[in-house]
Parts: sequence; C-alpha cells; structure tokens
Amino acid sequence: MSEPFSVPVTVRGYETDVQGHLNQAVYLNYAEHARWSLLQAAGISQSGLVGRGVGPVALETTIRYRRELLAGDEVDVTCAFEWSGGKTFRIEQRIVKADGTVAAEVSAVGGLMDLTARKLVADPQGYFKELATDPTLFGL
Repeated sequence: MSEPFSVPVTVRGYETDVQGHLNQAVYLNYAEHARWSLLQAAGISQSGLVGRGVGPVALETTIRYRRELLAGDEVDVTCAFEWSGGKTFRIEQRIVKADGTVAAEVSAVGGLMDLTARKLVADPQGYFKELATDPTLFGL
C-alpha cells in the first residue's frame, strides 16, 4: 500500500444535519473529493480517462463513523490505493480531525470501466501507470 495522499477540508455549516454534525452522505463527498484530487495530483484528468475510453467506477463502499464532525472542524482526508493484480482495486481512506482523531474510515472497491464495452478493464493498474505523470501516488 502506498503512503496516503491527503487533502484538507473544512466542514461547512450547510453540510450539517439537525443534530449539528456532518450529514452522513457528505462523508462520501469528502472521500470522492480526495480520490479526484489524488488523480489530478498524479496527472490524470477526467478528459484523459475519457480519451482512453475508460472511467472509474465504484463497486462497493463501506463507511465506519468514529467521531462526529461539526461545522468549522478542519480535517485531512487521506487516500491510498491497494492493488491486487485483478480487475478491481481497493481504496482506503480516513477522515482525520486536526487533533489526530479519526472521524471516519472509508473503504472502497473500484475498477475502470471500458466506456464502449461497459465492462471492467482487465488491468486498471496498467492504465493508471500509463496515464499518470506521478504513478508513485498510486503506490506504483
């Protein structure tokens, strides 16, 4: 597994629910933001993926809520890819408060879909390695 990439996020008031803590669906947005930020930092754009005829797909996502987040909380959202050599890969993420407290853990299984055949490509790792200007961000 690679060293986790991370992006800072500040919890905005409009993202909170009636109890005053971060709405559960927003955790997914934070995780998605970190994944796309990693792709961008590695030199992979949406247009680059589409130009190769592929697009990332989420196949499974599990969120473990550990501590509540409140408006104004500052967090780092980490992202690390794990490769198994097959059609799928894992993405392990943590949402960590400024004091080091883990607020949530997000574990996902993803793949790259061939946009014409509408099936997973056999070697997503190869696509990421080829498209990235910095494949080390993916642990490659």
